[in-house]
Amino acid sequence: MTHHPPIVAGGHTRIRPFNTRDTYPEQDLDNDLCQAVVAGDTVYVRGQIGQDLDTSESVGIGDAAAQAEQAMANIAMLLDEAGARMEHLVKLTIYLVDPRYREAVYRTVGRWTRGVHPISTGVVVSALARPEWLVEIDAIAVIPGGAR
Repeated sequence: MTHHPPIVAGGHTRIRPFNTRDTYPEQDLDNDLCQAVVAGDTVYVRGQIGQDLDTSESVGIGDAAAQAEQAMANIAMLLDEAGARMEHLVKLTIYLVDPRYREAVYRTVGRWTRGVHPISTGVVVSALARPEWLVEIDAIAVIPGGAR
């Protein structure tokens, strides 16, 4: 599956636009979304899970740390596509379906954010969009003026 090139809507660049009818064929949805939005110097990254963005294959089934690794790799790739870097991260929100996954997930996230010191909010939820997903991570990055 090839990703679509960025588009501009509302004056903001939309990275990897898609429609939910294609990404969630088992659900009756029809929403135009994207993986990241560049609004001025701020990059908002959609919640990332244990899914390869290029193939849509779920990875790390049953392994929260492996899913967090894929989510963080996705975040790094999307930031790069948006003209940002991991060091520009300012906020992460980490959603877990079970608090027992916290240590493994946060150790994985910690490797990706070493020296960056973003703020982080952790939330335990009853479920994510697909039952095999154990963790979801969304991110906000701010590119310093002139860094692009």
